[in-house]
Amino acid sequence: MRSSDAAPGPVRLVLASASPARLSVLRGAGVEPIVRVSGVDEDALTAALGPSVSPETVVTELARAKAAAVAETFSDSSDDLVIVGCDSMLAIGGELHGKPHSVEVARTRWQSMAGNSGDLLTGHAVLRVTDGVVVAQAAAHSSTVVHFSTPSSVDLEAYLDSGEPLSVAGAFTLDGLGGWFVDRIEGDPSSVIGIGLPLVRTLLTRVGTSLAALWGSAPS
Repeated sequence: MRSSDAAPGPVRLVLASASPARLSVLRGAGVEPIVRVSGVDEDALTAALGPSVSPETVVTELARAKAAAVAETFSDSSDDLVIVGCDSMLAIGGELHGKPHSVEVARTRWQSMAGNSGDLLTGHAVLRVTDGVVVAQAAAHSSTVVHFSTPSSVDLEAYLDSGEPLSVAGAFTLDGLGGWFVDRIEGDPSSVIGIGLPLVRTLLTRVGTSLAALWGSAPS
């Protein structure tokens, strides 16, 4: 094996999110992350950015803030880490929607989503942390068009009663009960679930690491 092909040292991925969906995507892709929730006030930060800021910038800055907040909790670490922050929102009808938090808000959103399409925007930020110091960072967003069906009133009320849409961006999921009401998508399915693997792979390269390092070994 040439020196340039030497196996990289292991790098631990830290997921700056409490999302079980994002955790499931990473585990399915061969990564067992450390989970550390940022505690960033999404609504306050969005308001601070102001109404003139583009939706793409909003989700990217939220992701960056989450990753940065979690990075501070590793200031005493001697490990080689990559911290991944994400934030998703649905842009539909000229408005940007995050988590509805209540049945009433989710119902209203579904009234505009049913039979319509929207752009699911997911901001991603990756910070490389070595010996407790951020040594590199990269951020970007992904956009996927989601085409929604029109649920019957009975099915929609049952979905709202399930509680699932209340704490997810856009009041729907692709990988859960909400998947019944998604006719098709144009783009990356993993980004709709909450963490876009193709984009994260690109950002990992930008901060100087690889999938092989996350998996713990390089191909021989």
